Parts: sequence; structure tokens; C-alpha cells
Amino acid sequence: MTDTPLPWWRGAAIYQIYPRSFADSNGDGIGDLKGITGHLPYVASLGVDAIWLSPFFKSPMRDFGYDVSDYCDVDPIFGTLEDFDELVAKAHELGLRIIVDQVWAHTSEEHPWFIESRSSRDNPKADWYVWADPRPDGSPPNNWQSVFGGPAWTWDARRGQYYMHQFLREQPQLHLHHAEVQSSVFDIIRFWLDRGVDGFRIDAINHSMHDPKLRDNPPAPDDGKVRTRPFDFQIKKYSQSHPDIKLFLEKVRQVFDEYDDRFTVAEVGGADSDAEMKTFTRGNHRLNTAYGFDFLYAPKLTAEFLRTALAKWPAETGTGWPSWAFENHDAPRAVSRWAKGAEPDAYCRMKMLLLACLRGNIFLYYGEELGLPQVEIAFEDLQDPEAIANWPLTLSRDGARTPMPWVSDAAYLGFSEAKPWLPIGEAHRALAVDVQEAQADSLLHWTRKVLALRNEAPPLRVGMIDFLETPEELLAFERTHDGERLLCVFNLSDKPVTWTPQGHWQRLLSTGGVEAWHFPATSGLVARA
Repeated sequence: MTDTPLPWWRGAAIYQIYPRSFADSNGDGIGDLKGITGHLPYVASLGVDAIWLSPFFKSPMRDFGYDVSDYCDVDPIFGTLEDFDELVAKAHELGLRIIVDQVWAHTSEEHPWFIESRSSRDNPKADWYVWADPRPDGSPPNNWQSVFGGPAWTWDARRGQYYMHQFLREQPQLHLHHAEVQSSVFDIIRFWLDRGVDGFRIDAINHSMHDPKLRDNPPAPDDGKVRTRPFDFQIKKYSQSHPDIKLFLEKVRQVFDEYDDRFTVAEVGGADSDAEMKTFTRGNHRLNTAYGFDFLYAPKLTAEFLRTALAKWPAETGTGWPSWAFENHDAPRAVSRWAKGAEPDAYCRMKMLLLACLRGNIFLYYGEELGLPQVEIAFEDLQDPEAIANWPLTLSRDGARTPMPWVSDAAYLGFSEAKPWLPIGEAHRALAVDVQEAQADSLLHWTRKVLALRNEAPPLRVGMIDFLETPEELLAFERTHDGERLLCVFNLSDKPVTWTPQGHWQRLLSTGGVEAWHFPATSGLVARA
């Protein structure tokens, strides 16, 4: 009798591609699907299991694809459905899975559903979005605020009502409580799974259902953090995170279970993200995993912070499987947040080894394997609607979305022959793929070595995690699986630390000049018992 094999996604390394910024194949300055397909051998060479593609669906691009006007088609700037099919086929040839973004909390105002819904109060889709009458004085129906600033309500004269939007006013809120809306979402899921997609990353899932009674949110206590938006002044008790979300996700899982080997991961932010992630992934009848923003907005990485975050996901029956990301399209590049005072390349090596040792799935953001820093974007070059609206207090997401540097001496770093949609990072020239491919000891080659270790060592990929007592500057834990033990030790501080673990250990991989259990600043080690 043999054990049931674990699903492919458990412990997977997933590489996020922001399609606008990865590779431009047609010279219009915007990345596209053919550009991604042409670079799939490079992605496969990293040793990742899957690719997560940020939205490429038809969209007016008010929020760069997170405002969808057609869930079942490719926006012409990215190519065609045939281009997507070619991408999937090539990825599968290379052993890569494809995960696509899904945005179910809202659509574009240009989606046919919304155009019909706003046309009258009695059309077939009249209740497919969240509409409400004004208060007697004409003001919005309640005090809810949008993430990007200002009320979460916009007046529409066609219906003489307000419609809800948790983000931009061009992103009206879908009424996901509605059975017909849910059924349409299930049809969208099947459309992409039938095309060979291996899984979904579900955007802003805790924003997908609201309180139908439209009760006011209570004020948030002042926690000392700078408040840049009205959204920051409220506890989002009624505008999001409705208890019925988990019931909807159970239905989503039933659709996924019609297919083999498919995968779901949700993005969950907010003050209650830890509890919500566990709710959305508990048992085997909801989502496979979820990730939050533990590390994405953290200004500093410390051993205590890491230990606290990882300990929230114990290997207990009923507790879901976690996912972790240090970088993504919504957050500043990690090396620019965390490596202050440290040598960037050394920090990136330690950070990459650390990520590969975490229990759960791990996400790498395009260019993270190169150590790309955040790019400063001038106001006149900004594209990010949130940053433009809240300038200069909201850090632009554009600085982490700049073109991938492929060729160091090319005018636009080999991303495009035309001026890109965002400025290139001049500091990225020395970190370009062609430069690092030619250097045997580059961060790019180190990333491949680190991911190879994770893929070859079951304890790192799927094993248990147990934390060890160490000086406060160090993070040390054991990963174990089927009798195999690995020791992982990291010095996240700016001073050297000496610490000797119990037992005999054989070093497998180390960075930062670790010698005889002496850990210089920004160093790490993995050893086998």
C-alpha cells in the first residue's frame, strides 16, 4: 500500500508575471502574451512549478486589467485567445502550470452586464450589481469608503440610484450574493479550466460580498499609523468580509472538483486577514490556499516578525496550507524596503534562501530573481490611479511594475523596441538577465540553485516546521519529512552572531560567509542532519 501522492501545488514555487511589463513582442511598448511565451524557457530554467499571470482580459485599463469588461476574452493589447492557447501549450511542454487572475468582486463599468444593469430598475440584470437609493438628503446610502479614496458610492442618473464600488468608480461592485451572478462566475471558471488553465488566483476575495442591510461601518480607533484615505478611518465591518463568502467558495470548489489537478489561491488583505485566510482554506471543501500581506508591506524583516507570521499556520488538522510572497505588483520591491544599510546583493541572496525554506507555497515576482530594486517614478510618468489620487502620500505601485530588464545595453533593456508604458529602471541595467546569465555567481544562478534545493528536499517543500531557541537576531527552524531533517538558520540583523545548534549537521547551502556556526550579518544556512 502506497501513500496518496501530494497534489502538485503543495509547496509549489509560483512565478508571478505582470504581463504589461514582462516582454513586448510587437513594439507598442506594452508587454503581451507572445512576449511571455517567447521567454517561457527562461522561466522554466528557474525551477518554478507554475506561472501566475496578472490580468490580461479585455479591459478599459482604468486599473490595468483589474477592471474586466469581458472575462472570457483577451484584451487586444495583450493578443488573442489563440495567443493564450499557445502560451498554455508551450508552458505545459516545459512542465509549467498556468494560473490566471480572477476578479469577482467587481467588473468594469464597460462590462455588458453593468451597461444593462444601469439601464433601468427592471431589466434582467437590474440586481446584478449593488444599487441603493439615496438618503432623504440625496447623500450616499451609508458611510462606506472606497480603497482608492472617497465614498464607495457613485450616483447614476439613469436609475436615480447610487452604485457601490470598493475601488475605482469605474469598478462597480458585483452583487455576488445573487444566484444568477454566481452561476455566471461558475461558467467563467469552466471556460478557462476547459482551455487548460491549471488554477486561479482570486483577487480581493474578502471584498466580494457586502452587508445587504447597508449598515454604516464603525470608526476605526487611531493606531498611530498615517491615514492617507477616508478608507483608513473605518473598521470595514459591513462593507466587506461577509460570512456568506465562505459558502460561495464552497460552490467554487465544487466546480473545481469537476476537474483534475486544479488549484486555487486567494488574495486576502485587511485587519482580519489571518482569520479570513484560515476560514477560506479550512478543510478540503473551500480554497487550496491563500496569501496575505504579512511581508508585502512590512518595512523591516526581523526574526521575531518572521517567527510570528509563520507560527500562525501550524500543521493542525483543519488549518489550511499557507502561501507567502515577499514581493508582488501591489507592493514595493522587498530589497528597497528591507536592505537598508546592507549590501543589496548579499541581502537578496539571504532573502531568496529564506523564501525557499518557508513552509507553504512561495511566490516569486518577476525580476525578484535578479534583485531588482524599486524604481522612482516621477509624477508625470505615473500610471497607478491610487498613487495619482493620493499623491504624494501613497507610494506608487508603478515602481514595482517597471519593464523586465533582459538586455543591459539595449535602449529599453530588451523589453521593447519602443518607449515602454512605464520608464525603465536605470539601476536595472547592471542586473539585466544577459549580465547575470554570464556571471556564474550571480543572484540569478543562486536563485536556480536555491529552488533546485527546495525541489530536491521534501522537508523544504512539504515538511513540518519547528522553531529553535536562538539569540534574538537569528531565526532558526527545522524542516522535517519522512525521517529527514533539515536545519535552516538566518541572521536577519546587521551584526554577526555565533550560535551552535545541537547535533551533527552537514551543510547543504549557505550564503553570507557562514563559517563554523558563526553567522555574519545578512547570512543564512541550510544543513542536513
